[in-house]
Amino acid sequence: MKKISLVLAALAGLSAPVFGADVTAPVKEIMDATTKNWSGADAEWQDIFDPSRLATLYSKDFVSKYQLAVQNPAADEDGISPFDYDVIVNGEDACPLQDVTYDPKPSANGATEVVVTFKKSTCMDDGTDKNGLTTVKFEVIEEGGKPVVDDVITVGDPGQPANSLKATMVQIAKGQ
Repeated sequence: MKKISLVLAALAGLSAPVFGADVTAPVKEIMDATTKNWSGADAEWQDIFDPSRLATLYSKDFVSKYQLAVQNPAADEDGISPFDYDVIVNGEDACPLQDVTYDPKPSANGATEVVVTFKKSTCMDDGTDKNGLTTVKFEVIEEGGKPVVDDVITVGDPGQPANSLKATMVQIAKGQ
């Protein structure tokens, strides 16, 4: 059946990718690390941008932008990351992540958007909406025959624009 679908797609001239692998796989690996980081367990922090993850989970364009951002003197003092916040939870503080869901959208323009939602503030006592959902959109493309993350887009508070991590890395690389 898969061969028939591929043949029909080729005959129809479809430009959208036909992923042979699970498009959520790189997203789940990133989210698993992020979930462990905020679990409250006394474990070593997992860098979602360590060299092995950069080589396998992210697109070449994403990695290029990341490497330029890391070179900026404004990069985090620890020399590990150009960011001074967790780019997935979009902040410096979070509680153990709860109710993590994955919603892959239909492919369009060569990419598949995987929308991840979760609660990150259930332990906060500062007036934060404890049940508020955080939304992160992962743009997944196919490169080298496998799905990779090409961008991470955090959705801001109502009325605030979404934030592209690739655009942020370009700004960091420029020293802005």
